[in-house]
Amino acid sequence: MDALRNELSNYIPWFLAFHLIAVVAWMSAMLYMPRLFVYHTEAVPGSESSERFKVMERKLLKAIINPSMIVVWILGPLLAWLTGAYLDTWMQIKFVLVIIMSGMHGLFVRCWRDFANDRNAHSARFYRIVNEVPALLMVLIVILVKVQPFGD
Repeated sequence: MDALRNELSNYIPWFLAFHLIAVVAWMSAMLYMPRLFVYHTEAVPGSESSERFKVMERKLLKAIINPSMIVVWILGPLLAWLTGAYLDTWMQIKFVLVIIMSGMHGLFVRCWRDFANDRNAHSARFYRIVNEVPALLMVLIVILVKVQPFGD
């Protein structure tokens, strides 16, 4: 296992670069999806604009949100293992926040399914409020990564 870890350690800059690219893509889409939901709530179910939002939401989810989250979840733990950061308190807190972000992802998938079936149960105000959660989580995660306030 140490041989594998040593070999993979040579690629840490590459893993980190692709991890950051995936994080940027995931966060951009996680901030955009609830905004689409806000506009979609204002469209009449079955209307041309409602159908257009369905296409936009599906493409955003399938082409950006899901693939980028998968890459984040593959490379993040890999980097934590390779660098030993998984032992640090700041990383453990970050991990919990990323789990919460993944829960938001799951909520957005459920809302997307509801919209796709013309069963949205939430108001535009709900989506405006929910839109702030990924932003707040992102701020906290970046602070944890860059400041590492709970140095071990």
